[in-house]
Amino acid sequence: MGHREDLLDGAADCLYQKGFGRTTARDVVAVSGTNLASIGYHFGSKEALLTEAAVRATGKWADTLDGALARVDPAGSPQERVEQTWRAIVDLHDTDRKTWVTYVESLAEAARSPRLQEALVGAQHEMREELASMFHALPEDPAEADHRTRVLGGLYQALLTGLMVQWTVDPENAPTGPEIAEALGMLVNSPELVR
Repeated sequence: MGHREDLLDGAADCLYQKGFGRTTARDVVAVSGTNLASIGYHFGSKEALLTEAAVRATGKWADTLDGALARVDPAGSPQERVEQTWRAIVDLHDTDRKTWVTYVESLAEAARSPRLQEALVGAQHEMREELASMFHALPEDPAEADHRTRVLGGLYQALLTGLMVQWTVDPENAPTGPEIAEALGMLVNSPELVR
């Protein structure tokens, strides 16, 4: 592995341990076993290096999430699929916390980084489509399917992001997968919605 990969791995560790704002170039060099000149040579700046490490983490997070969702039984009842999906997502907090936390922090950093924002937009589009089609049969009409994917997938994406933030900030009180499924059932079946 060359200095570029070592720097990316070191930057990813620093993003998890210290975050964007507190990571220095010297931190990355210490973790990666490289030198300060390598950062400039390969990335131009520490900020560009951290951004590329976050973009890579975004891709890793998307792959990890895809793997978890692939284990949901497509033959299960809608209730079973909902429970399995959200349980699998919550389980990632423990099995891949480093990627999870880095992804959550990247969400805020994207407002200052067009490169990172572009990567996150792509990941969110893919996730919306996957989540919408997991729970709903989409219409054959492409325009209607796109609309439903955007609306339904957007809701699931909002739920996913909110769940990730809660688990990052307060894991003791964050909802579990079965609780998410129960809450969705309450929303669907509740005749007395608050006005």
